[in-house]
Formats: sequence, structure tokens, C-alpha cells
Amino acid sequence: MAARNLHSQVVQQLGQLIVGGQLAPGEGLPREDVLAEKLDVSRTALREAMKVLVAKGLIESRQRTGARVREEVHWKQLDQDVLAWRCASMPTSDFVEKLVEMRELIEPGAAAAAARRRTTEQLAALKVAYEAMAAAEDLDAWAEADLAFHETMLLATNNELMVSLFTVIETALGQYFLLSARNSADFKAALPQHFEVFDAIRRKQPTAARDAMLSMVQTSRRNIRRRL
Repeated sequence: MAARNLHSQVVQQLGQLIVGGQLAPGEGLPREDVLAEKLDVSRTALREAMKVLVAKGLIESRQRTGARVREEVHWKQLDQDVLAWRCASMPTSDFVEKLVEMRELIEPGAAAAAARRRTTEQLAALKVAYEAMAAAEDLDAWAEADLAFHETMLLATNNELMVSLFTVIETALGQYFLLSARNSADFKAALPQHFEVFDAIRRKQPTAARDAMLSMVQTSRRNIRRRL
């Protein structure tokens, strides 16, 4: 257990350095013995950590040239750790714009699907999430309830692939919602738009749900651009 925790710590250290830009693409890492000493870990723990980083696409390791940071295009961008490391260095305008674009592509369609397929129980859960947003007294409570609202909406699509996608990007979305609310004049300013999405899903009106969600995402984009 201790060894596993140690190599996980090394994964976190090196992953954050790479994703944060302190270790640039193409840059070679020190020799194994030197790096292990620098990080104060065993060479065994370091090797296990390197295997994880290779699997995430962050580094490549060759027998003659050693370990080297890979270009960003090779990174597993939807890996939960990689997303968390990117969020830790947010906000960067490029990353936020890409996240907004992904939301524009996915969430309006998900809202429409939820309007078509939601069950009575799922609608009730969505109402609970909306009411938690309405009752939120601070920014953290709002962001938590906001994330729950979007997760519940995706569950209401009854599309397991859509739900799986949420579990991958949950960390990034949580940070995004917090950032968007922080840059709004009132963190509850988006509450009426969430109600429009909820109401369209309640009335089983896919087009209205799609339009309401797209409008919400675009408003969120404007809030974040104000900060960036």
C-alpha cells in the first residue's frame, strides 16, 4: 500500500509539471537514478510511475534516449488525472474555449435527449438539483448543485455512453461552473436559464430544451471571457 501511494505521488508530481508546462514537450527527463534521487523515491516506485505516465501519453521512454515529454497531441486529454492537472492551472483561455466548444456540442443534444426519454423519477431528481441551486447560499454550494443538475440531466438521457462521458469530464466541468459563476454579477444569475432547461424537459419539448441549454452555455462563455 505504501509503495502504491508513493508511486501515485510521483505520478502526480511529474504529471503536474508536464501539464503545467514546467516540463516542455520534447524535453528529456533526467536519468532514472538521478530523477529517483531528486524525487526521494526508490527506482522501483519511479518505474511504476513512469509506466502510468506513458499510458496517459505524457511521456515516451526509449532504451537509448531515455524518457522524454511527448507533444500535447499525444496526451490522453479525457483522462481524469490529465483533466485535473489542466484544471489546476486554469484558467487558460485556450483550454476554457475548448471546454466550452465541447459543452456546445454535447449538452444541448443531451438536453433534447433528456426531454424525449426522461422518466418521472429522473424528472424528480432534476427538480431536486434545481432546487438545491435555488437554495444555495454561497458560491461553492451553487457550483456543487450546478454540477449535480448537469449530471442528473445527462442521466435522464438514458444513454450510458453520455453518462460515461460525464464521469470523465466531471472535474473539468466542476471547475468551469465555479469559474463561470464567480465572474457573473450574481452567482445565481443563471438560475432562470436552468429553470428553462428543466421546464422544457418536464414538458418533453426537445427543441426548447436544446435551445435553452445552448443559450446557457453561451452565457457561461461570456462570463468566463470577461475574466480571461
